[in-house]
Amino acid sequence: MASVRPLATIIVVTHNSARWLTRMSAAVSAQTETRWRLVIVDNASALDQRPQLADLPPGASIIQSENNQGFAAANNLAAGDADTPYLVFLNPDAFPEPSWLAALLETAERFPDAAAIGSTQLRADAPGIYDGTGDVLHATGVAYRSSYGQRRNAPPPLGETFSACAAAMLVRREAFEAIGGFDARYFCYFEDVDLGFRLRLQGWRILQSPDAIVAHVGGGVAGAHSPFGDFHGARNRLWTFVKCMPPILFWPLFPAHLAATAYVNTSALVRGRGLAAWRGSLAALANLAPILRSRREEQAKRKAKTSAIAAALAWSPLVTIGRRPVIRPWR
Repeated sequence: MASVRPLATIIVVTHNSARWLTRMSAAVSAQTETRWRLVIVDNASALDQRPQLADLPPGASIIQSENNQGFAAANNLAAGDADTPYLVFLNPDAFPEPSWLAALLETAERFPDAAAIGSTQLRADAPGIYDGTGDVLHATGVAYRSSYGQRRNAPPPLGETFSACAAAMLVRREAFEAIGGFDARYFCYFEDVDLGFRLRLQGWRILQSPDAIVAHVGGGVAGAHSPFGDFHGARNRLWTFVKCMPPILFWPLFPAHLAATAYVNTSALVRGRGLAAWRGSLAALANLAPILRSRREEQAKRKAKTSAIAAALAWSPLVTIGRRPVIRPWR
């Protein structure tokens, strides 16, 4: 890597992720854009799973935590020491193509009103299948990674999505710091949607890049559709709706949010995944007081008009069927 001042700090949070680190490190080393530094935050992995500097690109650094502080807090820890204009969050099981970082930075430079840029994610085990083309937030508060599981045909256009998936996204450091980074209370899951929502409340916008491409294992660290994921997803989804939804939208949509929550949680139960999602929703309600205080703070400092937030949401119930992408032209 050239000895020039880096533009981006690439942050990778690991937890028992040794099986992916060689491929991830090789993919980062192969980037055509060389103005980056790599920081690994290890969340209390087993001794034989911890990253070693010898296995990482030259100049990389490791922050070793002896307790698992969660994805959100670990990313905040590394971001707090960064001095580059851009932060780039990358999962250890995400393997970027050589032009990935160049595409993210080029898009960020072209669109200074965009706080975050999302990547086009393909399944690592099936490159012809999408893993995600940006996060969609429905007006009921349900979010999903668009295009998940769909065949890769024409790439989605460059455009605006509600939020960017934190498996592989760029965020302007000034914007990240201004809103306080990820909400560490979330631990993991839905923290990127919450981040995108709070960025939007401050008047920022978010783009999805068709040219920044990564292969992603998906669910590789915590496990896809696990009780752990169901619990945190349900809890954090309710917290995000309560904390971020503007008042004019909150009260009319709250009954629909409760109905959508009941549907999603019951679907997980019917599919044999147990009661974890319901326990997550109950945990959200039991710990709602600090979230309500955060709501007052977020709404008091909100800069975006309610109409701008409403325009960024998906409203048709049909879009969630088949995980349809909602990517709007930049205007």
